Amino acid sequence: MERTSNKLINSCSFAGIRPFMMDLPYPPIQVCERNLSYANLLSIDYCGSVSELSAITQYINNENRLSCQSCSIAKTILGIAMAEMMHLQKLGELIFLLGGNVDFTAKYCNGRKRLWTPEYLTLPQSPEKMILAGIESEKAAIHQYEMHINMINDCDVTAVLKRIIKDEEYHIILLHALLKEL
Repeated sequence: MERTSNKLINSCSFAGIRPFMMDLPYPPIQVCERNLSYANLLSIDYCGSVSELSAITQYINNENRLSCQSCSIAKTILGIAMAEMMHLQKLGELIFLLGGNVDFTAKYCNGRKRLWTPEYLTLPQSPEKMILAGIESEKAAIHQYEMHINMINDCDVTAVLKRIIKDEEYHIILLHALLKEL
């Protein structure tokens, strides 16, 4: 952060930041057939408490708060958030193809529905705790994706979920590297 006269300026440039993802192609976004139960499972990954929407929002908030004090960490966090945006987009397409609605409502097996809320977020104050919260949320996402893979009998859908897991694993590696920068 720079100071000129009475102004504070964020000198961290985010030009050229790209999504931090594994250098592997994604499978085609397609489904074997419409299946509302599968769409509802994916709605939880899309906008439940452990979801891509929660991850994006948490990472962007952390990036905003870190950009003035640790530009390199903020850039990595933004790159991870951008990858999560790609995941959100792919899940949305799958939900639609499966016959579901992309309406920011997680639809649970017991019939319960819950609109996404920022109450799902963990917003620690220190950079170390932000990164540790990111690691825990990535691990929770992987666990949830693995559970959903076991519940979905559609090889096209599960192929996409398995590919997303590879990115989440990569994010854990990146976040651990950030801890060493502190």
